[in-house]
Amino acid sequence: MKGIGAIGQGHIGGIHVRTCESDNPSGTILYIHGLGESGLCFEEIMAHERFSRWTHLLPDLPGYGKSPWPDPPLSLEDQADFLAEWLTAQGIGAVMVIGHSMGGVIGMILCEKHPELVKTFINIEGNVSFEDCTISSAIASVSPEDFISHELDALRNRIYLGGLRDRALRTYHAGLLMCQPRALHRNACELEEISKTQEIPTRLGNLRIPQAYILGNPRGTGAYSRALLHAAGVNWFAVEKAGHWPFIDQPDEFMDVLFGCLANTPRSSKPQQQRSILPSGDP
Repeated sequence: MKGIGAIGQGHIGGIHVRTCESDNPSGTILYIHGLGESGLCFEEIMAHERFSRWTHLLPDLPGYGKSPWPDPPLSLEDQADFLAEWLTAQGIGAVMVIGHSMGGVIGMILCEKHPELVKTFINIEGNVSFEDCTISSAIASVSPEDFISHELDALRNRIYLGGLRDRALRTYHAGLLMCQPRALHRNACELEEISKTQEIPTRLGNLRIPQAYILGNPRGTGAYSRALLHAAGVNWFAVEKAGHWPFIDQPDEFMDVLFGCLANTPRSSKPQQQRSILPSGDP
């Protein structure tokens, strides 16, 4: 990775946010991380020189990363509504949304409920069918109490051991150490439930917002989910020799695909006024 820019971070509007600003932005990108993760996973992409034309916002969702733990934890729909309220409160107009895994589902809901806030939607390895539920299915298979008292530590240990040979899992382990256990369990159950219905590809196909789906091949989104996306009219693009985290497994190849998706998105005929959102200091 070359050309890494300066990342600011701090609490903005009640949550922890990583930012990287452009001197003359042509738009704003909002990243939505996955289940059990934090904004840490996207840092190298948001600050790369190829993306310097945009301002980047990378929040830790409530209950995740360095953000506060709400009680009760937020549902997937609550998360989408929270992001809409947060963007509005910060005076930020239509954004380009990049959502990974659970973030792809939250991004879809954001597009459905608040389309005026989204300019384009890039869905990376978001849930499509039940075959996409791996960690979420394991979490949802036990009660919240059993998960917190027994299974959470076991999950963290499995991810840690996997991370000894897989960089993506090392980053994921860091997220698991910070997230709210009850939020992790609630959102995992929701992901399993919505994936079983197989309604996601139809909902994606019904969006009236420019979108693209990026997957890792051969270890990412499987053939069945790809077929569902195709049938729903959702364009997907594969990053070769990659898995569920294609932006970590093959960063250069992934950025080629992502840059093409972003650069080809029609721009607004009336550029929006952008104000500085960088926090004044570290948390």
